[in-house]
Amino acid sequence: MEIQNQIAAGVASQIGAGGWIAITMMALGLAASSGLNTFLPLLMLAAAAKFHVFGMDLSGSFAWLESGTVLGVLALATIVEVAGDKIPVVDHALDAFGTIARPAAGTLAAASVFSGADPAMAAVLGLIVGAPVAFAFHAAKAGTRAASTTTTMGMANPVLSLLEDIAAFFITLVAFFSPFLVPLLLLVLLLVFWKMFKAARRLLTKDKQPGAGADKGSTPSVANRVQ
Repeated sequence: MEIQNQIAAGVASQIGAGGWIAITMMALGLAASSGLNTFLPLLMLAAAAKFHVFGMDLSGSFAWLESGTVLGVLALATIVEVAGDKIPVVDHALDAFGTIARPAAGTLAAASVFSGADPAMAAVLGLIVGAPVAFAFHAAKAGTRAASTTTTMGMANPVLSLLEDIAAFFITLVAFFSPFLVPLLLLVLLLVFWKMFKAARRLLTKDKQPGAGADKGSTPSVANRVQ
């Protein structure tokens, strides 16, 4: 608790008491969207800083994200991930890769918006805020995707993937425009994931019940046929 208080006091003194709350909310949004898509939030963040939109400025130790080379690599990685996540089997491989990559991306995205603070403090805050939030949303996505694979034989996965991409894009925009709305938006999204997961489990349980799906009365019994 003492360490957390020291961190909060340090950020407040370097960024401003009001500003650091908004920045923390923005970091939450970027981390959550990184849990859904590894590279898209980083690409949007780097592009916003590069072209000076949304008032984004990645100065100091995170200025390298604005370079043309990094933007090109992030754009290519985003295209590969968005396209590959619509392909059966490949989507599960990307989820396995994302178990490590998405928390790392969330940490980087969250730390970069604290660029006005001391670099070491920004890194610590990025790790505290970014890694667990990104992992939580990655786990929610992977769990929902696994349930979808079991109940729909993977046919619904491309649709889910598209919805996840849209959600990651929208959360990132909200984090830029109105960061104080991020917590409410994330709660709603987690509730949606939970409802989808529960619905898939109900379908799976129903299919596994003895006699489920059997068309009663459509096939006569052996006794009736004999008579």
